[in-house]
Amino acid sequence: MKYLKINSLLKVFLFAALFLTGQATGLQASETPVNAGETGHEEAHGKKGFNAGEMIVEHIVDNHEWHIMTIGHTHVTVPLPVILYDEGKLQVFMSSAFHHGTQAHNGYKLETEGKNKGKIVKTIGDTMEADEHAALPLDFSFTKTVAGLFLSLIILCVLFISIARQYRKREHEAPKGLQNLMEPLILFIRDEIAKPSLGATKYERYMPYLLTLFFFIFFNNLMGLIPFFPFGVNITGNIAITLVLALFTFVITTFSANKAYWTHIVNAPGVPWWLKIPIPLMPIVEVIGVFTKPFVLMVRLFANITAGHIIMLGFISLIFIFGQISIGLGYGVSILSIAFAIFMNLLELLVAFIQAFVFTLLSALYIGMATEDHSHHAEHEIQH
Repeated sequence: MKYLKINSLLKVFLFAALFLTGQATGLQASETPVNAGETGHEEAHGKKGFNAGEMIVEHIVDNHEWHIMTIGHTHVTVPLPVILYDEGKLQVFMSSAFHHGTQAHNGYKLETEGKNKGKIVKTIGDTMEADEHAALPLDFSFTKTVAGLFLSLIILCVLFISIARQYRKREHEAPKGLQNLMEPLILFIRDEIAKPSLGATKYERYMPYLLTLFFFIFFNNLMGLIPFFPFGVNITGNIAITLVLALFTFVITTFSANKAYWTHIVNAPGVPWWLKIPIPLMPIVEVIGVFTKPFVLMVRLFANITAGHIIMLGFISLIFIFGQISIGLGYGVSILSIAFAIFMNLLELLVAFIQAFVFTLLSALYIGMATEDHSHHAEHEIQH
């Protein structure tokens, strides 16, 4: 397992660090505040009753604070740092200054409605009225997703650095402990994904990336299923995260591609001439395919993980929906709802592995197609 030694491991977690960097700039694409959902919670316990849609959205989107639980009308949350850069000045304060979106702070507020819902906007003076003509400040805040990313990164670093040390100390010995637990998965990535997709001569070059990709997705999928602080963050269900992961595969594929790969895109062999000239239909299709592959990677992971969370939360919501009709009916439905939610949670354990496997496999296949040596195929065609 020489590619798990410390020198290769540093490359592995360099990719993870880059994931965090990309997240810091791309987060706002999918951000909606829990604060808006909390206002819905207050209404849910008041006149308007329980709102299942707001509850579900509140749990799957990102937020400037980490909601732990609600006791009556009291929300137990962990405030997170707000970091804004506006007009050449850096503003740093805690999200608790917004008081769940009900107050402004230093001329900024957390918008809870309108086109900028979920974003921090400038206010007019000391009022809560948003300044529609002011540009949005650059937001580099630590949101719940970013905090969850750092937590998963720390866990992954501690876990795999300790495993790498065990490999160095116990070389040629039977694995034990964490090493014994994780080695089957490491060998699975090597033997079932890397070697078949990339070939026996090139797979080691891409093993650090593939291992990072698989374990990053797998561990964050599992952590998202644990409904207790500091877990339960919907990291891989955030399209900004899946976008960055797909971009890494796209960049590695593009810069690793050989001449034969680009030649097959521009002038695919075996295609009738009338599909190439005068209108280059096939080259256009091939070029579009270069960009649709990472797009499919992004959407597949995002949609599958988000759908699982929505289904489980939907089953739980049935308890409160029927409970508003009748307390007895709510208790009766709760048996089925909890049973189905537990079943879905167990199913999501399998999905957590499958989605990590599929994303890693497709990434390896894309890289393998881009680096494949086509010379032996040409020789084979000449012989026949």
